Amino acid sequence: MDFHEHVSFPLPVLVICELLGVPYADREQFRAYCDQMADTTDQATSRAGMQALFTYMTALVDRKRSQPGMDVISDLIRAQHDEGFPEERIAGAASGLLFAGHITTVNAIDRGVLLLCAHPDQRAVLAANPRLVFQAVEEILRAPSPLPHSCPAVPTGLTRYTQTDIDVAGVTIGAGELVLLNTRAANSDREIFTDPQHFDITRTDNPHLTFGHGAHFCPGAPLARIELQVLFEMLPHRIPPLRLAVPLETLRTRTNVIFGGLNFP
Repeated sequence: MDFHEHVSFPLPVLVICELLGVPYADREQFRAYCDQMADTTDQATSRAGMQALFTYMTALVDRKRSQPGMDVISDLIRAQHDEGFPEERIAGAASGLLFAGHITTVNAIDRGVLLLCAHPDQRAVLAANPRLVFQAVEEILRAPSPLPHSCPAVPTGLTRYTQTDIDVAGVTIGAGELVLLNTRAANSDREIFTDPQHFDITRTDNPHLTFGHGAHFCPGAPLARIELQVLFEMLPHRIPPLRLAVPLETLRTRTNVIFGGLNFP
């Protein structure tokens, strides 16, 4: 089966659509917009996708004004009426929530399945003790990819601009400069994690930075964790003979989109 198309993609999309009030039937339409938005190689493509998603969401917000529901977009419309913030902020906020609210979880599901297939001993441990799903999910979020070609030539991470001059390991970074926060490297820090390259679902001390930290901590982290916990608790029992249909070394990481993910042959 094509697990990505039958589970990894539709599950987070269904959840975020229910939460926001976005029609699930439109998933292929906004999927195309999001894929364009995520493009890191062509600025025109990314801008076109962003505009298309914003236009789609603006039309949805207009419909919600006359047909509100029990969803986040309707709540934003009600809040806009009470607080008086600019109308375009509703479509902008909803677009951002739809974009980031499903792509990252889709990728996490794919990575989790890949890790469990690459480490059948860990899959057996999870099947024997479903209570370990909480630790298993945190390890899936932290662990390095098992793909032999998972590291792109150019480091990836979160971009930020410094507000003041700062010193890092003897190097001064001036105010206003662009810095790249490589969370993947942080999640493999040997000073923090014991044997960080090892995928261990029984790991208890796991302060990974996959969801960010502080003011930049992902607001969707609780939702993503619930989705992952439900799925990976059920998976070993629903599909006991889970295995890859192709050799692990034939899979590649997508390097042309902001959130990465798998390139399937």
